[in-house]
Amino acid sequence: MTVTGTPTETLRYLEHGATIDEALALFDALPAVAVPEMLGNWAGGEIPTGNPMDGLLERFGWHGKRFDGPDDVHPLVMDHPRGGRFSLNPALVPLPTLIRYPAALRHAAVARLAKQAGPALGTRAPKARLRTTEYRGVASATMCYDDLPIHDVFRKVDDDTVVGAMDLRGLKQPFMFFLRRE
Repeated sequence: MTVTGTPTETLRYLEHGATIDEALALFDALPAVAVPEMLGNWAGGEIPTGNPMDGLLERFGWHGKRFDGPDDVHPLVMDHPRGGRFSLNPALVPLPTLIRYPAALRHAAVARLAKQAGPALGTRAPKARLRTTEYRGVASATMCYDDLPIHDVFRKVDDDTVVGAMDLRGLKQPFMFFLRRE
C-alpha cells in the first residue's frame, strides 16, 4: 500500500491492519506535535502490524491516555469493569511476560481475570511525563514512562488525532497506535 489521500483517510485504512512499513510511512509523513497540544483526555486504538503487543491493550480494557500537564501523565487509562475509568500503574504490568508470551495472554479467561484484577493495580499518581525527543529524525512530543523503558512518540494527523510509536526496549519494531481527543 502506498500512503495516499489525507492522513485521516490513511489512518482509517491502517486501523484494520498494516505492515510495519506502511504504518511507519504514515508516521514519518506526519508533522511533529508540540507538548501543549497533547494535554487533555484521549481515547486510544491500535494499528495492528504483527507486533507481539497487537491486541493486548484492548483485550485488557485499555481506554486511552490522560495528559494533565507535562509532568502529570496517566499512560494507561483503563475501562473499569463496573463502569467508569481508572489509571493502571504501568510499573505493575508484567511487561517481560507480555513480550515473551503474548499468545498465552490472548486467552479469554486471562483477559477476564486481568480486567477484574486491574483496578487493584490502579493509581491516582501520574506515571509518565511529556517531553520533546527526537525519533526517526523528527523532534516531537514524547510520553516517557517513569518506571518502564518505554517512550511513546507522537505525530499529528489533525488537531484531534495523533499517531503514536511505542519505542520499547526489547521490541524489534515499535508498537503503533493512535489517540483521538475526547
